[in-house]
Amino acid sequence: MNRLIEDITNCTICKDLPLGPRPVISVSQKSKIVVIGQAPGTKVHASGIPWDDQSGKNLREWMGVDEQTFYNPDIFAIVPMGFCYPGKGKSGDLPPRKECVHLWHKPLFDRLPEIELTLLIGKYAQDYYLAHHKAKNLTETVKNYKTYLPHHFVLPHPSPRNNIWQAKNEWFKHEVLPELKIHVGSLLP
Repeated sequence: MNRLIEDITNCTICKDLPLGPRPVISVSQKSKIVVIGQAPGTKVHASGIPWDDQSGKNLREWMGVDEQTFYNPDIFAIVPMGFCYPGKGKSGDLPPRKECVHLWHKPLFDRLPEIELTLLIGKYAQDYYLAHHKAKNLTETVKNYKTYLPHHFVLPHPSPRNNIWQAKNEWFKHEVLPELKIHVGSLLP
């Protein structure tokens, strides 16, 4: 496992990225919950700390966990779809590069025997891991989150850019987030 993590953090397969490669990951063989998001943003790329931005603060609030708990790899594995910042697009960051998921996810998850819950955050993680089992769009997938339990918990991205989505879908705050806190809390020491 240590060798695999070293190989991931030293990966340069995407050396053409605008800010260069800097894989961001946090994981332990003892991890109980895996967080699969999109890809690091510029702030996370600069710090090297996953979810080290407002999206991360929102996500931790959604789960009801503090930073110390969230950054304990024996509890949370943080494995994005793309490990490096993909660059800027017209309306935000570009999609995660596909090389990471195809090269690293299976070998990594094969070495995580204690994972009990996988948080699939956003469209890219849900498209890949739910494939044909997801609903017609992200809103419907999240609305039907119970369908994917007990192994997967589906969420929108916690970016402040999604505040409008949250305002239009108040059921998320009142129905989904309390359940998320229960499921995550049940796996904490």
